[in-house]
Amino acid sequence: MSKIWTIGWNMVKRTIGSRRGLLLHIFLPGIVIAGIISITGGSDNSSSGTVLYTNLDNGPGGRHLLAELKGTGEYELAERSDEQAVKKSVIGQEGVAGLLIPQDYTAQLLDGREPQLTVYELKITEDSVLLKLKAEAIARQMLVTAATVKGAGSDDQAVRFAAILQQAEQHNVSSIKTDYDLYPRQTLGVITGMTLMFLMSLVTSSVNQIMDDRRGRTMMRMYSAPVRAYEITLGNFCGSFLVGLIQIAVVLILGKWVLRYDYEVPMLLYFLVLAAFMFVSMGIAATVAGLIRNPRNAGMLNALILTPTCMLGGCFWPISIMPEYMQKAANFTPQKWAIQAVDIAATGGGWNELWLPFAVLGLMAAILLALGSATLRPNEAGVSA
Repeated sequence: MSKIWTIGWNMVKRTIGSRRGLLLHIFLPGIVIAGIISITGGSDNSSSGTVLYTNLDNGPGGRHLLAELKGTGEYELAERSDEQAVKKSVIGQEGVAGLLIPQDYTAQLLDGREPQLTVYELKITEDSVLLKLKAEAIARQMLVTAATVKGAGSDDQAVRFAAILQQAEQHNVSSIKTDYDLYPRQTLGVITGMTLMFLMSLVTSSVNQIMDDRRGRTMMRMYSAPVRAYEITLGNFCGSFLVGLIQIAVVLILGKWVLRYDYEVPMLLYFLVLAAFMFVSMGIAATVAGLIRNPRNAGMLNALILTPTCMLGGCFWPISIMPEYMQKAANFTPQKWAIQAVDIAATGGGWNELWLPFAVLGLMAAILLALGSATLRPNEAGVSA
């Protein structure tokens, strides 16, 4: 065991023992993740926001549309004098979107035509899309009401139409909200994905150091000490894993206690998820280092393993939007199971649900570590040696 810890501690000193290593492997990931948190961390998972509007319609249709949007409780309406004022406010990012109700909005409804609303947005967001959908849904309901009034053959269609809309605004029949927002914050997935990606960058450093030992025949001298192949593998594994734990701790300290970001997950549990993922990452490093003989091929690690697995595992986008065959392939990536564990914890899940992702990550790490020990062959020098 002392041999394993000696090799591991030597790996730690070589990785973060210098200023360059400390900056590259500890401070840089923490600073980058802190930057991502500062940009996205302030976003809330609710869709509430300010809607800037101007109502050019003098009929009941425009008033009813605004009343229904306000009645949802999801928007705060802010009136502007004209269309140019709405555009200027949207450019100034004073609201999530701008809404222009045309002058003949009610007349189009009474004529049986669905009126076209103008929505101004600086960029397409979830809030602006939902605003369009809700406004169109309200317009379709008013269109059905207008058709009913027209079919009744009354002379005062506008008056009856206004009376019905006024009665509808009372909402004598309503529903009870049962959605208590028990789903993970959208930005949490982005932050977790970026954190996993930077943690996997440590794989490249570990592989390069093992390749340097192979090329410089340091590994061959250790093997003749005598030190067994599995001890060399475990030593490198433990050293890189310890560096990864320090990296995780720095990232979480910056995010939780410096930037005050609410992960909505217990810190100990979040740390364990990231540590389990780092466990698998070091298994990948051990396997890759055992398979690669030519140091020049180590540069292909990012293109062939790290980036594709991050893409498949959901670090950059939700797995649910990918094709079905890619969703099935994602089950073989550790990123997918780490993100799933965070999502389960964020929704209040207990260990009766968390045991599966942790078990899968542990199994992956054990298989990769065994494969790395079997393929390391420390008595062989590198191709270019």
